[in-house]
Amino acid sequence: MTGSIFVDTNVLVYAHDVDAGAKHVRARAIVRELWDAGNAVVSTQVLQELHRNVTRKIPTRVPLQAARDLVRAYATWRLERIDLPHILRASEIEERFQLSFWDALIMAAAASAGADRILSEDLSHGQRIDGVTVENPFA
Repeated sequence: MTGSIFVDTNVLVYAHDVDAGAKHVRARAIVRELWDAGNAVVSTQVLQELHRNVTRKIPTRVPLQAARDLVRAYATWRLERIDLPHILRASEIEERFQLSFWDALIMAAAASAGADRILSEDLSHGQRIDGVTVENPFA
């Protein structure tokens, strides 16, 4: 994988959801590639959602200490910290593209980070928003 790649929460959750079948296998491979390439970007929102989802929403939950360790590990990737400009840009993206605010905030962070692509199951594959192309790695 080349270029800067923003990783949405669902990819990371599947990488740690041992009950997710083929998506788990695919997500683990993606995460390995991203670690090797050193070109991954996440946001503080993604890390928050990751912690919440792996400790509360998946069938085989990750223990809290292990979830904190995951957050620390992924925070070593390029980290886009969410602040006021991201929130305002997300509101504009939400309005323009009819996305949920939270998906728009993910796109705002990806664009702000200068990512070429975003890996996400939640957005429309092939869509281009503010210079970032959406890629569904599970399609």
